[in-house]
Amino acid sequence: MTYRAPGWRTLLVTAVVASIASALLALSRPVVMLVDGERVESDVQPIAASHDRVYVPLRSIADALGADTSVDDKGQRVVVVRGGQTLELRVGDTHARLDGMPMTLRHAPFRVRGRVMISLKAIADAFDVRATYDPRTARIDVLTPGIGRTVEPPGANLEQTQ
Repeated sequence: MTYRAPGWRTLLVTAVVASIASALLALSRPVVMLVDGERVESDVQPIAASHDRVYVPLRSIADALGADTSVDDKGQRVVVVRGGQTLELRVGDTHARLDGMPMTLRHAPFRVRGRVMISLKAIADAFDVRATYDPRTARIDVLTPGIGRTVEPPGANLEQTQ
């Protein structure tokens, strides 16, 4: 039996299969959502299109923030009330209202398996929270002022000794 170099078709098929397998492996890591350090569960996973385009299930995040969410009968108009703040939006429309004032969303909310998905940045802007996404760890952190833990720079709270 003698060795025969693989043909170009074999190499091409191997490269395509390897590319697909590596892409599936890279995309298979579920994104973890945390609000003030507590894990938020949802039947629809967040979508990380890129570092600045992350979409989260609105009701799950709103509930974790202590907000009340209502959807009209047709499922297109959504109202989220958190404390004295009210966010009104429509699925597929970039125009929203925050406390009665017009607000333009960078990306329109959309539905995935019946859940309204909204950009993480829109949540941060609407409810005055700090929201970050770390693509290396596939982790979303939402911190509310005064509740969420913040990391202070080293030496920030050191008392000076004389």
